[in-house]
Amino acid sequence: MASSNLICDTESWKELRAHVDDINNTHLRDLMNDTNRCQSMMAEFDGILLDYSRQRATLDTLNKLFNLAEAAHVKEKIIRMFNGEHINSTENRSVLHVALRAPRDAVMNSDGKNVVPEVWHVRDKIRNFSERVRSGTWVGATGKTLIDVVAIGIGGSFLGPLFVHTALQTEPEASECARGRQLRFLANVDPIDVARNITGLNPETTLVVVVSKTFTTAETMLNARTLREWISSALGPQAVAKHMVAVSTNLKLVEQFGIDPNNSFAFWDWVGGRYSVCSAVGVLPLSLQYGFPIVEKFLKGASSVDQHFFSAPFQKNIPVILGLLSVWNVSFLGYPARAILPYSQALEKLAPHIQQACYSNVFAWVSIDGVPLPYQTGEIDFGEPGTNGQHSFYQLIHQGRVIPCDFIGVVKSQQPIYLKDEVVSNHDELMSNFFAQPDALAYGKTPEQLQKENVPEHLVSHKTFSGNRPSLSILLPSLNSYNIGQLLAIYEHRVAVQGFVWCINSFDQWGVELGKSLATQVRKQFHASRKKGGFVEGFNFSTKTLITRYIEASADVPSDPSTLLPNI
Repeated sequence: MASSNLICDTESWKELRAHVDDINNTHLRDLMNDTNRCQSMMAEFDGILLDYSRQRATLDTLNKLFNLAEAAHVKEKIIRMFNGEHINSTENRSVLHVALRAPRDAVMNSDGKNVVPEVWHVRDKIRNFSERVRSGTWVGATGKTLIDVVAIGIGGSFLGPLFVHTALQTEPEASECARGRQLRFLANVDPIDVARNITGLNPETTLVVVVSKTFTTAETMLNARTLREWISSALGPQAVAKHMVAVSTNLKLVEQFGIDPNNSFAFWDWVGGRYSVCSAVGVLPLSLQYGFPIVEKFLKGASSVDQHFFSAPFQKNIPVILGLLSVWNVSFLGYPARAILPYSQALEKLAPHIQQACYSNVFAWVSIDGVPLPYQTGEIDFGEPGTNGQHSFYQLIHQGRVIPCDFIGVVKSQQPIYLKDEVVSNHDELMSNFFAQPDALAYGKTPEQLQKENVPEHLVSHKTFSGNRPSLSILLPSLNSYNIGQLLAIYEHRVAVQGFVWCINSFDQWGVELGKSLATQVRKQFHASRKKGGFVEGFNFSTKTLITRYIEASADVPSDPSTLLPNI
């Protein structure tokens, strides 16, 4: 264990703690009347506008937060990350997902070696392979063009690529490039997910991408074996070489599985799973669907924010500001949750992706030095696109718990609609809500206002809104592949800033491993009980009872079953 110095021991932290009383004596109604304050609480980069004036903070709060960042050595930690130092100390690794979208001539070292040429070697390989598949140069075992792709992965190998895919589906240029093609993601080991993914697909025209760094992830590999059987049973075992490729570093197991190692696309241990969408994990399936040029624009968007994050002063640095505000809301104001509310249906998978990126990274009970933390870290993220969420959980946000909100809006819709004689367009209607909801949360509605509106007295308390509920707004110029890359990188770096301030490791995920090890014990019990009828043992009374009930109630499962695939 290293030094026990914690950020909460610094004067900067103590000043912020004392400052909470000042903020508790203010209301956003009053703060929003200060035009100079509101003007100062805006940041802009490359067409993206961040307005954080509806945070429960003053300019003094921001200065104190910037002092906290200095006390936490955030700038030095950013530099260390970009320099490839092993800031993921518990796994003794660099954290270099920024190298995945760096320019070809950039230099980013890990363990004394510039990794950028390796990244571009894989990118060039993906470009070549995806173009061969899309042009029909690479065909399936029966000579048919491969027009459907099933990507098998889990966690970051699934949610990140799914977020980008969902965001691109209705983008005009990407949609045109994807015409006649399908991309599906198989993550859950639940056989229902398998059934849904292969329903309507023809093995002759399907390419399967297996994403597993070690090629040992239990759920992913069982799904991969299932899809291998689906292909083999229809086309013969020799077809696997034409219909399955891998994203992995374990070429030995890739070959043993039946995939040609030449058809394996590498990534590296300095790429965390939650940050892997810009590696072959996401770039390969997305390039097969949309073409490499579309994905290249996405990578350039992410890279633009990387440079902004690295070089912009903190007072204008969007990811830094967002990260510091999260620290303020969680550790000082005591808000444990955050709502991510994109006013674009194309961003419907943003919140789930950020959930796993944040949950895996910034919930910790010990510092990076192994010291127990006396303060809270991390938010419980959730969200839905507007206006759907308004008819779901916004009642809670307006009159229940105080939950800071991220409102994300887009100036130009991917798919504009105009109807003659309508007062506004569909997108204007959507954006009317985007602009109105933050003010409704900030200002609320007082009993006096309701009484002036002649609201019946017995309804006044029901229609009163306290207001003073913090939010921030991010306005994007459009939602093309470049902007999607920018948005991804903003949230990635926001998570990093939170970890840097809280002095925790934002890049490991040991909590995930515990569940995996316990599942292994249950898996062995299932095997023993199915094969030999062995008693359930080695578990507590509760777990033993549940497992016993499950085994008894599913006794019709044969002990040595023949292959059975979904039939839909």
